[in-house]
Amino acid sequence: MTALPVGRTLVRLGPARLVVRHRPLLVGGILVVLLAAAVVLSLSVGTPYVAPVDVLRSLSGAGTQYDLVVLDLRLPRVVLAALVGAVFGIAGTLIQSVARNPLASPDVVGVTQGAGLAATVALTSGAAASLIAPAALAGGLAATVVVLLLGLRHGLAAHRFVLAGVAVAVALRALTEVVMLSADPIDGLRAQLWLVGTLAGKGWREAAYLGVTLLVLLPVLLWAGWALNGSALDDDTARGVGLRPVARRVGLATTGVLAAAMVTAQVGAVDFVALVAPQVARRLVRAERPPLVCAALVGALLVVLADLAGRRLFAPTQLPAGVLTAALGGPYLIYLLLRGRRKVS
Repeated sequence: MTALPVGRTLVRLGPARLVVRHRPLLVGGILVVLLAAAVVLSLSVGTPYVAPVDVLRSLSGAGTQYDLVVLDLRLPRVVLAALVGAVFGIAGTLIQSVARNPLASPDVVGVTQGAGLAATVALTSGAAASLIAPAALAGGLAATVVVLLLGLRHGLAAHRFVLAGVAVAVALRALTEVVMLSADPIDGLRAQLWLVGTLAGKGWREAAYLGVTLLVLLPVLLWAGWALNGSALDDDTARGVGLRPVARRVGLATTGVLAAAMVTAQVGAVDFVALVAPQVARRLVRAERPPLVCAALVGALLVVLADLAGRRLFAPTQLPAGVLTAALGGPYLIYLLLRGRRKVS
C-alpha cells in the first residue's frame, strides 16, 4: 500500500475510499468559529446593545426581553449577509478556477455590470419594485451569454474568457452611466444606491431566495467541487486522463456566473467579495486552487463584518456593505497586481 503524504488521512466509507487533507478541515473549522462569533457580535452591537449571552439565549429559544431586536430586527439581515458572502465566494472560486487568474471575478467579467444595467433601466423607468430583481437577474445572465459566446470561439481559453469579460463589463458600465445621467435625479440616486450593494431594508425574503438557490444548485456544486480537481490541467493532459476540459470549463463558468447573477439581483453589486474570498481561502489552506467550502466561509465572514461596520462606523448613518467591501477589495487588487508584476520581473 502506498503511504499517504503527511497531513492526509485515508477514510473508508464502505467500498469507497476518500483521502482527507487535514489543513482544509482545520481552516474550515476555524472559519466556522469565526463566522459564528461575527454573527453573535453583529446581533449584539447596536441600539440597544444586547449582551452576547442574551443573544445566545434568544437564538436557543430560551426567551429574553430582546427577542424582538435579535430575532426580528437583526437576525434576518445577518443571515442574508452570510448567504450573500457565501454565494459570492462560491461564484468567485468557480470563475477564477476557469480563468486560472486570481483577478477574475463576477465584478470583472461583466456579470455584475449586466445586472446593474438592467436594474438601472428598471429603476429609472418607473418599473414596479417587484420587477427590479428579475430584471437584474436577466441582465446578469444576458451579459454572461455574451461573454461565453465570445470566449467559446477557442474552447473558452482562460485568457480569452477574462478579456471578453473585461470588454463586456466596460461597455455595460458605460451604458449604465448614460442611463443614470439621463434619468430623473431621484431615480438616478436610487439606482446608484443599488449599484453599490446594500442589505438595508432586506431580510428573510431575500435570504430565503438565496437559500433555495443554494439548495437547487447543491448537486451542481457537488459536481463542481469534484470538477475543480482537474481545472489546473492543460487541455492535452486533461484529455489524456479521460476528461472533457471544454465542457468542464463551460459547466464551471456557467455555474459561477449563474450564482453571482442570482445574488446580485437580490442585494446589488457587493463588489470584490468574489475576488478576495477565494484567494484568501487558497492562501489559508495552502492549496494550488481556491477551495470551494473555505471560500464560501471566508465570503460569509467578510460580508457579515462589512455589514456590521457599515451599520456602526458612522452611526446613525449607515454605509452600504458594498462600500466597505470595495474599500477592502481595492487595496487587495493593487496587491495582486504588484505581486504579479514582481513574479514577472
